[in-house]
Amino acid sequence: MAKQTVRVVARVVALPDQVEPVKSILLSIIEPTRQEAGCIFYDLMQNSAEPTDFVFVEEWETQELLKAHLNSQHIQQAVSQLNGLAAMSPDIRFYQLLA
Repeated sequence: MAKQTVRVVARVVALPDQVEPVKSILLSIIEPTRQEAGCIFYDLMQNSAEPTDFVFVEEWETQELLKAHLNSQHIQQAVSQLNGLAAMSPDIRFYQLLA
């Protein structure tokens, strides 16, 4: 059986007049995150029909390495910067691949 990884879908919704600042903050964490131990992939997408809607799709080697990512300085700084720019707190969901 293949080693089980952790999949994450994290959604950030910008306030309608804050799309570009939110996009800039989210783009700024891509490269530091991709260099972190345990990051298999880390992709950011923007909803074509609703530009305020951003989604990260991620895969991590272990839950521990994902936890380290969530506690990293660049993630904590981004979360702080999103305060007042996002319509709600980030919605982070964790998944295991079934098939």
